[in-house]
This record gives sequence, structure tokens and C-alpha cells, in this order.
Amino acid sequence: MIKNWERSDLQVFWGEVAPCDHVVQVYESENIFLDSLEGFIGSGILAGDSVIIIATQEHIINMDKRLKKQGFDIDLLSSNDQYVPLEANEMLSRFMRNDWPDEKLFFELITDLLKRVQQKNRKIRAFGEMVAILWQQGLNGATVQLENLWNELHKKGQFSLFCAYPKIGFTQDMHTSLETICCAHTKVIDGSPKPSTEIYYKIAD
Repeated sequence: MIKNWERSDLQVFWGEVAPCDHVVQVYESENIFLDSLEGFIGSGILAGDSVIIIATQEHIINMDKRLKKQGFDIDLLSSNDQYVPLEANEMLSRFMRNDWPDEKLFFELITDLLKRVQQKNRKIRAFGEMVAILWQQGLNGATVQLENLWNELHKKGQFSLFCAYPKIGFTQDMHTSLETICCAHTKVIDGSPKPSTEIYYKIAD
């Protein structure tokens, strides 16, 4: 286990995720990740939250299929800004400059997005896959900087935030890589390919 983290159950976690939470999952299996993302979105919608998803086109398509299978009316939810899917690469192109996130452009983009859904007076959940894309491209410094920008914005606004990284993208020393990513978050979901209800909470220093 990563130093300064303790274990807890995940069974009711998504239903009770707090606005102060910044959660990460490093996953080995696409299905494990998609199950987690489906739980994050579905429990948010059922709780009456607005859910923003910044993901790859493939993952957005998979989520639409899963949510429709669960009986959610995706078109209605989207038209009412309760479910807001956005393509991650397109969003990155709007604030990345010379392989580095432009702080001003990022804050303007995400702040405008949050203001848009806040008009509905709902709690907000946001999932972001942009960091995973940068990490897979080997832009490790830019990834950490983007996580820091998310954290700065997160402190100013009340929304829960979920990020996910495929484990295959960790090409450097695994322990060092996980420590770098986990330190930018408050909770870590077990992403190993086995039945799990575990989550790791950071212990205050």
C-alpha cells in the first residue's frame, strides 16, 4: 500500500462522494474503469447532480450505451445540462500551448463550463481524462501541472472530481509514478482486475 494511505470500502462511495473529493483510479482493465465511470455518472444523475464527462470519444460512446441500457434518457439529460459529455482531445486543444497547459486558458474554459451547469442549481460531478492523455504522450510534467490546475480550481468551486489513468501508461518506475499521481488526489480507487470494494483515503500529514 502507498505510504500515508488507509483502506475503506467502496460499496457506497459513489453515492456519497463529497464536493471536496478529488478521486483517481489507475486501472489495468477497460471494463474495471468503465464500471467505475458508469457508477460515478449513474449515481450522480440519480442524486440529481449535473455530471460533466471530459473523455475520449470511445469512452463517451461506451458510456452512452451503458447509460441507455440502464434506462437513462441521454438526450433529455444532455439537453438539460445534467449530463455533459465533452471530447477530451478537443478540450485539450483549447488550452494546451507548446505541450504545456496555459493556466489562463484552462481556467477560462473550465470556469465557463462550471458556470453553465451551475445555473441549474445542482451539485456538480466532473470526470476528466485529459490528464491520462497527456501522461500517455509522455508529457509527465504537463500532466502534473494540469492536475495542480484542477486542484486550484477545485478549491475555489464546490464540485467532486474523478480522474483515471490506464496502468499501461506508466513506463517509468511504477512506485514513483503512482506516488506522483496519487499525491495530487485525496482518494484512490483500486483498479486491479479482480472484484474489489476498496478505496484508499489519504491520511493527513
